[in-house]
Amino acid sequence: MTTDSIDIKAHIRGIPDFPKPGILFYDISTLLRHGPAWRAAMARLARAIRPHKPDLLAGIESRGFLVAAPLALELGLGFIMLRKPRKLPGLTIGLNYALEYGTDRIEMQADAVQKGQRVILLDDLLATGGTMAAGISLLRQAGAVVPCAAALIELTFLGGRNRIDVPFESLVAYDE
Repeated sequence: MTTDSIDIKAHIRGIPDFPKPGILFYDISTLLRHGPAWRAAMARLARAIRPHKPDLLAGIESRGFLVAAPLALELGLGFIMLRKPRKLPGLTIGLNYALEYGTDRIEMQADAVQKGQRVILLDDLLATGGTMAAGISLLRQAGAVVPCAAALIELTFLGGRNRIDVPFESLVAYDE
């Protein structure tokens, strides 16, 4: 079986009413624990982002780390973390951003990116696009060029792609 013949969507399960009633949670743990499917996902993401010629990959805490770190290894690149406040040692830079009900903040180490480096931002899932847009802004604030963003899953019905101003790649889309 080749990596192209594996149905990635078949390895992602929906958990109704998690973390609260009315939410359908797309659980990637079933994909992570299936070696051939996980390998296929990483190979496909590598093919999708390689043409954008990244110097580094960045992952958004926490499931974005699960995507960006192995993908960086696959591509022979470095990996940097965008995290919640006060989780990174040393000097950090951060960005506050609006959520549907309130605000949040992401931070990265101030010396993680050199001016002009091409950094692709990854997460497990693109929903409304707020966190992804904030991550792109933070990387730019640090001097990075962000040629692309990517995720395993896109919830197209939430329109997150419209909130980010770079090309976006995903492996699986859900329309409802």
